[in-house]
Amino acid sequence: MNIKILTPEYVVFEGEVDSVLLPGKHGEFHIMKNHAGIVSSLVGGKVKLYAKAINEAYAKNFTKENEKDSVFSYPIISGVVEFNHNKGIILCE
Repeated sequence: MNIKILTPEYVVFEGEVDSVLLPGKHGEFHIMKNHAGIVSSLVGGKVKLYAKAINEAYAKNFTKENEKDSVFSYPIISGVVEFNHNKGIILCE
């Protein structure tokens, strides 16, 4: 599935991932391939991408959670996510 993460200043990430874990108002929620369409607000926390690798151009924006798993995190203050037809866009600050 394709995910794009944008801030007002720059593109944080754009590419293919296996899934994404997001900080929602009522707790974290996981979006996986073929997930139903969703629009949701996000609260402060970490956006976690589950991917085999991240393009070098975007790697500087992320922290690798651990060496064993391919989980990359990006801290946010707040935001909005829209996901439909295996494409998602996350607008955050």
